[in-house]
Amino acid sequence: MEKVAFALDNDELVEFFVLEETKFNGTKYILVTESEEDEAEAYILKDLAAEDEADSIYEIVEDENELEMVSALFAELLEDVDIEL
Repeated sequence: MEKVAFALDNDELVEFFVLEETKFNGTKYILVTESEEDEAEAYILKDLAAEDEADSIYEIVEDENELEMVSALFAELLEDVDIEL
């Protein structure tokens, strides 16, 4: 599992393990977790950067409808993982 560092607005670095990534309606989403343990909390992040930008800008998905749709996609991609909202 790939571990990626993210810079927060306050320049603090946070590391997440990337479980999966997908694209939906032209937007890139990644499913990340802070730990490789079985019952770890996971987050769905979406890339807000324009396609021509070199760096990605990720934000946690908070919209309920969007979260449900993208969670369903990740559940299909990761058959052995239960995603609870």
